[in-house]
Amino acid sequence: MSIKVKRSRAQPMSRLLGGNGELAPLMRTARLIGKAQQHLREQLPEEVREHVFVGGYRDGKLTLLTDRAVWLTWLRYEQARLLELLHRLPEFAAVTGFSLKVRPVRPLKVPPRQIRQLPAPAADEISACAADVDDPRLKRALERLASHAQRGDESS
Repeated sequence: MSIKVKRSRAQPMSRLLGGNGELAPLMRTARLIGKAQQHLREQLPEEVREHVFVGGYRDGKLTLLTDRAVWLTWLRYEQARLLELLHRLPEFAAVTGFSLKVRPVRPLKVPPRQIRQLPAPAADEISACAADVDDPRLKRALERLASHAQRGDESS
């Protein structure tokens, strides 16, 4: 008689993401970028914080993204100070400079709300249909739909 032990799916995933797995270098880079983002944001003036993002790291340069050219100009003047701030953390000693880019952030356009109106005669028809339906779920749904009608005489 042999007993089979079912392996957890979490174990292979953790092996991929941490330690020596295939994605481990990518995860380490992502964590470092997150740490750089947090460290820089803590040091930036309040009016700049929400406009500067760490976008990546390549060939010794940390990519800083901003949403407007005015902040890019500010970043150019502040590069030496920001580099000094990063070098205070040992894991960023290898950063030799910045690559600065403007990437405008387009706000999400909220679709306009469409208000639908149900005329009273249509609601009466739907109510009549609901009265003839045997299925309780369909009946409740039709009654709920009919209740959305614009009734002028009820508001007086």
